[in-house]
Amino acid sequence: MHPHGATGQLMAALDIGGTKIAGALVDAEGRLLIRALRPTPAGRDGETVMRAVTEVVAELKAAPQWRNAIAVGIGSAGPVDAVHGTVSPVNVPGWRDFPLVPRVAEQADGLPVVLTGDGVAMTAAEHWQGAARGYDNALCMVVSTGVGGGLVLGGTLLPGPTGNAGHIGHISVDLDGDLCPCGSRGCVERIASGPNIARRALERGWLPPAGIEATARAVAESARQGDPVALASFDRAAQGLAAGIAATATLVEINVAVIGGGVSGAGPVLFDPLREHLTRYATLSFAAGVEVVPAKLGTDAGLVGAAAAAGEALHIDGFTGTG
Repeated sequence: MHPHGATGQLMAALDIGGTKIAGALVDAEGRLLIRALRPTPAGRDGETVMRAVTEVVAELKAAPQWRNAIAVGIGSAGPVDAVHGTVSPVNVPGWRDFPLVPRVAEQADGLPVVLTGDGVAMTAAEHWQGAARGYDNALCMVVSTGVGGGLVLGGTLLPGPTGNAGHIGHISVDLDGDLCPCGSRGCVERIASGPNIARRALERGWLPPAGIEATARAVAESARQGDPVALASFDRAAQGLAAGIAATATLVEINVAVIGGGVSGAGPVLFDPLREHLTRYATLSFAAGVEVVPAKLGTDAGLVGAAAAAGEALHIDGFTGTG
């Protein structure tokens, strides 16, 4: 076994989503030394998707720095099952209870492999190197195509038994609201994700500028120019996020909510109404002071977080936000 915290130790990290499969070797400062990337063949069968993962791992193993790797951390779109080492990402239909951990372990030269959901990975990253650093109690959220999240409580990442704890996107905040693809109603994700921001604006008569795709980014641009329908769609998203954050703050007591993902790039168009709505939902004294801040790590959060979540699970000094 490698001595904990030895100099030069690296963590191998995989970040698996519906669009891309990324890999890196990450050092104890959170720097990505070697990167590998493949598009996710999301519409293909499970073995084809696995082949892309295998190619990413092979590319990392080809680097001379691989000999300093002490573990492999995987952050995957979910749901994941860290108990059984399987993944069933909603946006990768070829993978249902796919045995990702054993398959990666076969290639990883006997290194331990740790699986967590992508929201938990992002949370580990922000607690280790980002906006939640120094906070003992935090909610971190990814607001993009979906809405995910994770929790740090008592100074420690809380993955939960299966690696999905903190999945705020599927808290119901509108009891009789729209049916969510997850099967529930009125979920935060159904109100606040990028595609739902765009869908709601379109339904109410907003049109993107000629030649521009109808995305949340385009809605944000219209909102910045004062378009009332675009502003209203972001306001509704902010309300859904505020209700979810307030519920979390009331349940477990958090000091900060960190928001990342593509939709957070809207800036004040999202954050101003979010902070305002939060004052109306988080009303009890212990929940009322939650700070809302943008995430710091951007697109690398998944890889940095997969490394940090593995470091936390294996108690490897230098790779966690603890202490």
